Amino acid sequence: MGEFESYFSYSNLLCQETEEEVSFFETEAEDDENLYLNDKDNDDEYIEKLIQRETSCICDYPITIRNKWPQCARLNAIEWMFKTRTLFGFQIRTAYMSVMYLDRFLSKKSIDDGKLWVIRLLSVACLSLAAKMEERRVPVLSEYPTQDHFENKVVQRMELLVVSTLEWKMSTITPFAYLSYFIHKFYGESKPEGLVSKALHLIVLMIKEINLVDHRSSVIAAAAVLAASSDKRLTRKAMELKMNFISFWGSLEIENVFCCYNMMHEIEMRICKTPKCVVSSNYSSVYHAPENSCAVSNGVGTKRKLTFNDSDQ
Repeated sequence: MGEFESYFSYSNLLCQETEEEVSFFETEAEDDENLYLNDKDNDDEYIEKLIQRETSCICDYPITIRNKWPQCARLNAIEWMFKTRTLFGFQIRTAYMSVMYLDRFLSKKSIDDGKLWVIRLLSVACLSLAAKMEERRVPVLSEYPTQDHFENKVVQRMELLVVSTLEWKMSTITPFAYLSYFIHKFYGESKPEGLVSKALHLIVLMIKEINLVDHRSSVIAAAAVLAASSDKRLTRKAMELKMNFISFWGSLEIENVFCCYNMMHEIEMRICKTPKCVVSSNYSSVYHAPENSCAVSNGVGTKRKLTFNDSDQ
């Protein structure tokens, strides 16, 4: 991994300050539903422009992530991002945006097998950048809980590498920008109870299942709104009839929504069939993973100097 070796000074990766144990919340607080219901977001022309911007950004990236090895590391990075967003009270879309940065970065940069500390460093940089884009109050870098105690200057270097790799295109469009529009178009003033929270839930679940570079945010949003409204699954024809109002979408977009919609239902069915203890264990594994496992831990432990002899490099 020559580019990272030349970019970071490994002897300086250890933070010299003592960190205190951090207590994490066990459950995620839900965002205010009103954050996602805004009349100004229901304008057809506005949404069409958003979709055009979204499409132009996706064209800049390969179809699949070049790195195949860090799938479990990616999942654990996501766990850390969402756990940390709860700790700081960030919006859900901030954590989602950080995952988008992560996937976009991995679509353009290769990371050597086993270099888990790079994924952990990348996770901090992506969440920090997303917070700077979305949040009013942004924590200082030393407040982000990591097992590695990266120095601020090291995280800043990774932030610079991320923004330069993404060509400074940091204003990413998330599925949340479309929720109000699709809810209004599909249901008008008679939206089902709990629709917004269920749609948010489905969008978050999809993060673990897909590479966000490969799926347009508008497609994910439309699928989530439709999947959240009823347990009864729509046929391809029924969905096409529901989406006829979207004049700027063709058969390909409808097919993509249908595929995403079916995936959401399958995820829900899989979760329902999985014992709660297993689901809980899967979602909390990152916080209790051993150092030599494929994990991005948020536990604050003893200081550890990162050298090339470390087992996770």
